[in-house]
Amino acid sequence: MSTAMRETAGGPGETSGWLKSYWKNRYLFYMLYPCLIFFFIFKYVPMYGIILAFKEYRIVDGIFGSPWNGLDNFRELFSGRDFPRAFRNTIVLSVYKLAFGFPAPILLALLLNELRAILFKKIVQTLSYLPHFLSWVVLAGVFMEIFSPTRGVVNYLISSIGLEPIFFFGDQAWFRTLLVGTEVWKGVGWGSIIYLAALSNVDPSLYEAAVVDGASRWKQTLHITLPSLVPVISIMFIFAVGGIISDDFDQIFNFYNESVYEVGDVLSTYTYRLGIKEMEYGLATASGLFITVIAFALILIANVVVKRFSEYGIW
Repeated sequence: MSTAMRETAGGPGETSGWLKSYWKNRYLFYMLYPCLIFFFIFKYVPMYGIILAFKEYRIVDGIFGSPWNGLDNFRELFSGRDFPRAFRNTIVLSVYKLAFGFPAPILLALLLNELRAILFKKIVQTLSYLPHFLSWVVLAGVFMEIFSPTRGVVNYLISSIGLEPIFFFGDQAWFRTLLVGTEVWKGVGWGSIIYLAALSNVDPSLYEAAVVDGASRWKQTLHITLPSLVPVISIMFIFAVGGIISDDFDQIFNFYNESVYEVGDVLSTYTYRLGIKEMEYGLATASGLFITVIAFALILIANVVVKRFSEYGIW
C-alpha cells in the first residue's frame, strides 16, 4: 500500500502528519492550555457536586457520606411555596429581555453601519461599549441614585411638574421595566460588536451593483445587509433562547428587595436563598440542575426550529 493510500485509510502516515502539524503549531496549543486548565478546574471538577441534588446532605457526613434520597429534593423544590413564583418571574423577565434586548444590538449595528463620519462612529461605538465593563454592583448604586424618590434626578423632574415622587425600585409596577431597560442599555453596545464584524465582511460590490440598479439605502439594507446577517442572527438567537431560563443573578440581586419579590424574585435568587441563607444545599443543587437541564433543552429545541426555517444552526 502506498503512502497516499495509507494516509487516506487513516494509517501511520496520517498519524505522522497529524503529529508534525501539532509540533509545527505547538505554540498555539501552549496558548490554549491555560484556557483548558481553567475550564477543567472551575467547570468540570465541580460537577461532582451535582450528586447533592440526589442526597440528603449533612455537613458532618460530607458529600459522599450523606445518604441518597432519590428525587425527594426535586419533589420538595417543586412543591415549595416560592418556586412557582420564581419560575414564572424567570420566564416573564427573560422573554421581555429577549423581545427587547435581542433586536437592539442588531438595530444599533445597522445604524452604525450607515454612518459615514468615521470619528463620530468611533465615539458612538466607544460610548455604547463602556457600560458593559461596569459591574452591576456599580450600576445598581448609580441607578438607585438616579431613581431615588428623595434625591434622584428623575423624581426631581416628576416633582417639578406637580406629580408625586415614585419609589421605582420598590414599586412592582415599575420594577420589571427598570430591569429590562437597564439590561438593554448595558448590553446593546457590546452585543453589536459581532454584528458589526459580520457587516464588515459584506462584499462592497453588492452595494455598488444595488446603487447602479437604483436601490435606495432602505432597499440595500433590506435585500443585502439583513440577509448577510442571517447566519449570525440565527446562532445568536439559539443562544438567547437557551438563556431564557438562566436569568441575570448579578443584576436582579443588586436591584431587588422584599417589596418586589412578587415580580422580581427569580430562580437564581431563589436558589441563592435556599443554599446560602437557609443552608438547604440539596434543594439549591436541585434547583441549579433543573435550570441547566431546561436551558440545554431550550437550546436543542431552538436549534431544530431555526434549522427548519433556515440552513443555519449550531450543529
